[in-house]
Amino acid sequence: MLMVIAVLAVTAGAGGLVLILGDDVVKTTAQEPVRRQPRSQPSAAPRLDQIVPTAEPVQDFGQGGPGVTSTPPRILAVAPGAVPKQARFRLGELKHVQKVIVVDAGAVKVSGTGLNLLAVNPADFRSWTPQPVADQPAVWSALARGELVADTASMRRLGMILGAVYQVDGGPRLRVAASAPLGLKGVDGLVSADLGRSLGFAPGVAVLLHGKPGKISEAGVRKLLGKNAQVVMLDAAERAVKRQEPEQQQPQQVNVGRPGSYLELYKAAATRCPGLSWTVLAAIGQVESSHGRNNGPSSAGALGPMQFMPATWKHYGVDGDGDGKKDIWSPYDAVPGAANYLCANKAGQGGERLRKAIWFYNHSWDYVNKVMGIADAYAKTYA
Repeated sequence: MLMVIAVLAVTAGAGGLVLILGDDVVKTTAQEPVRRQPRSQPSAAPRLDQIVPTAEPVQDFGQGGPGVTSTPPRILAVAPGAVPKQARFRLGELKHVQKVIVVDAGAVKVSGTGLNLLAVNPADFRSWTPQPVADQPAVWSALARGELVADTASMRRLGMILGAVYQVDGGPRLRVAASAPLGLKGVDGLVSADLGRSLGFAPGVAVLLHGKPGKISEAGVRKLLGKNAQVVMLDAAERAVKRQEPEQQQPQQVNVGRPGSYLELYKAAATRCPGLSWTVLAAIGQVESSHGRNNGPSSAGALGPMQFMPATWKHYGVDGDGDGKKDIWSPYDAVPGAANYLCANKAGQGGERLRKAIWFYNHSWDYVNKVMGIADAYAKTYA
């Protein structure tokens, strides 16, 4: 595994990965409810993992995209300290080496589990990733915005959710903006160089070398970086993956920005409010619009899949998918906005606080009981 350079504690949430609190604003009881009358419900509730949220596709933010040829690394090494310029030059002179890049590296800790990260300049690092990753502009735009691009296998191993936001203790909130097969054994994800510096990552300790497959001398790399350097032969790791059964191999697709189903969307949005179950968001989504199938406007003027009143949305709406807009009609914004609204009313505290927060969403105790009943049913269905 990659050397852990710097470890930052992360506040752990009960029963899973780290969760974060949305905007910490407490609404008064005089606040207008999200909407005034719940919509009628279809008799059969659709399966959440089979409903794809519908909104405009993620826009190309202008950074990245086709045009860069992938030159995948053959060796990944981590030195005990910053690699001197002379050593970098000599690494480039090794036989069969065609390209060298040196980047910062470090780790954050998530629920007691370390995430090993490289901190890179998006423009410089694109060609060091597999071609499908290099060709995906939203990946590099996400890095430039200070978001996390996680390795696909690490996402599965840690149970992380695409689009969810995690809080680094003493550091920034990190949104998982994309998952991709990075092809870097021991590396769990990428962040920007600027973010790496703010996290205190060790500068210039990770070295990647590209060249003729299987020909670069491991001994030569170790000699230049010192006996305590960790060296991973990525060609050997790739061959081991190819020998696996097809069902064991890591998926090669790049997933960017937006959860692929309402189930994933509700789970991702719930990470904005510690203690709030995704099932409550799902129950509200079912009552309000049958998960985006009846988006209004309602007779009271409520809009979108979570049926926000425009005045309420102005205060509690969020840009949930990083496209630069707070769109009341988009489920990728509306569902996180609902989590933000509930959290501002202390829904994460559970019990009567949760019931009162749902009452703020719609001033009816019958509505509260209906939502809680549906939430319980979802908890049993998707246990």
